[in-house]
Amino acid sequence: MPLTALAQEADLSMFGQDPFWLVLVKAVGCFAILMLLVLVCIVMERKVVGWMQLRIGPNRHGPWGMLQSLADGVKLMLKEDINVKAADKVVFLLAPLLAAIPAFMAVAVIPFGPADDPVSIFGTETVLQLTDLPVALLYILATSAIAVYGTVLAGWSSGSTYPLLGGVRATAQVISYEVAMGLSFAAVFLYSGSMSTSAIVDAQEDRWFVILLPVSFLMYMVAMVGEAHRAPFDMPESEGDLVGGYLTEYSSIKFAFFMMSEYVHMVTVSMLMTTFFLGGWRAPAPLSFWEGANSGWWPMLWFLAKTAAVIFFFVWVRGSLPRVRYDQFMVLGWKVLIPIALVWLMLVATVRAMQNEDYAFRDILLWVGGGVLALLLISFVVDIFRDRADQERENAEAARPEPVFDPMAGGYPVPPLPGQTLPAVPRRPSRARVPATVAGVTTAPEDADPETPRKEADDA
Repeated sequence: MPLTALAQEADLSMFGQDPFWLVLVKAVGCFAILMLLVLVCIVMERKVVGWMQLRIGPNRHGPWGMLQSLADGVKLMLKEDINVKAADKVVFLLAPLLAAIPAFMAVAVIPFGPADDPVSIFGTETVLQLTDLPVALLYILATSAIAVYGTVLAGWSSGSTYPLLGGVRATAQVISYEVAMGLSFAAVFLYSGSMSTSAIVDAQEDRWFVILLPVSFLMYMVAMVGEAHRAPFDMPESEGDLVGGYLTEYSSIKFAFFMMSEYVHMVTVSMLMTTFFLGGWRAPAPLSFWEGANSGWWPMLWFLAKTAAVIFFFVWVRGSLPRVRYDQFMVLGWKVLIPIALVWLMLVATVRAMQNEDYAFRDILLWVGGGVLALLLISFVVDIFRDRADQERENAEAARPEPVFDPMAGGYPVPPLPGQTLPAVPRRPSRARVPATVAGVTTAPEDADPETPRKEADDA
């Protein structure tokens, strides 16, 4: 296969043939699936976290408390809607919509079934996918990037300090982890040869990309938690230090929109993980050995089951890990994920180029393994010299006399930096040890020897 085949366009002739009423039906169906999964997400989260913490969880509304999230939605709609006086009214009202709408848009290109095996809806043959694009992957990245504007504008327009800090955190968070997510998707594009979601699922016919691209899978797994603002990466709304972050000044239906957008985003990134790494609508083994497992309406069942498993992973992470510090979060994104993603992308590109040049598998393994060993050896040598230089620097600093730290050098008290010590504070003598004079008579301190005056008199 020539190298230009990596940029070939997928066959999308089966899309765009549906009548208008069927497009509406499929769009409403996608919206209904998302909302149903959002209700399941909320109840699952409260139930699973309750079981993990030895609590009962919701058990009042509906059987086993399954209608608790619906009751919460009705309650939020009926609560008083408060508008902050100092807020920018127009942006303050539009921010929840700007956060919710892009979260729904990504599901338009998610395949729920095979493109070459349509199903019948009201007597019309159609594909279990709303639409597909030659650059569907870029469309998904664009919609996920737009959604953060709702968070940022909500924090800015609230006219309050804590929401503003939450909006700034959201900006840094999406910049940091959008890069890692895009690099993980780039490896999928290189291996599948297409940016079309249906073509990416077709490329996983033999093996899922979670097996072929494990590093990309792990990077996306971390990046999607950061993109969805979920614990332990819920920095824009951390109640421990920002009260509620960008949500602090919101109430009633506007608050419900933000909560709904968070859960919709969680469902969307779970669907993307299923599509890009878990085989999409393909049946897992051993169900894949059944001849009719990937035909008809069965693929939608497998797809929803995989999505539910990824959602359970979200809940499990929230109930297991504490919130990290913000500096740790930034270090993970910029100094760990992005460098690993760049090296991994170069490795995947090298393997794909050698496969296109008809190199044997043994030759590819030898060349790639040799390159990896050479990089590890070079990094080992660099670490040795760097540790030696650090040790010499520490010894030189230890031998250097410590400068005197003056906390009042700038005219006002300054706390010492690490490695600096405050000078000793002069203390006055204890009152118990200083002789006191009362009416011309000198009294001895409390701890003085009572025999001393008698001895002095005998000597006289």
